Amino acid sequence: MNLAYGLWMLLATTIFLGGATASRAYVSNNHLGMLFLALGLYVIGNIIMVKLMREGGLGLAISLSAIVQLVLVNIIAFAVFGERLSLTQAAGVLLGILAMGLMLFPASGKA
Repeated sequence: MNLAYGLWMLLATTIFLGGATASRAYVSNNHLGMLFLALGLYVIGNIIMVKLMREGGLGLAISLSAIVQLVLVNIIAFAVFGERLSLTQAAGVLLGILAMGLMLFPASGKA
């Protein structure tokens, strides 16, 4: 994974986090504008993901994005919306972090 790929992944993840936060805000207040904002952000994030899939492969791009979002969305859910995970759910998040660490090791084969 090179620097440019990492920066594009950071951009996509930031956009997806914005979409997730807007979605959760819509659930809380039923304001239709938040729903449209969330949908727009998800569309933009997915367009960026196409670029990442071309460069790094489908598996790496989706897996990294999903795991980073898993961790960061939980932080937002805790800090902003006061949500909490059960012990089993927290173990799942920790396993996701471990999985991401393993995926960042250099691949011996070519995708």
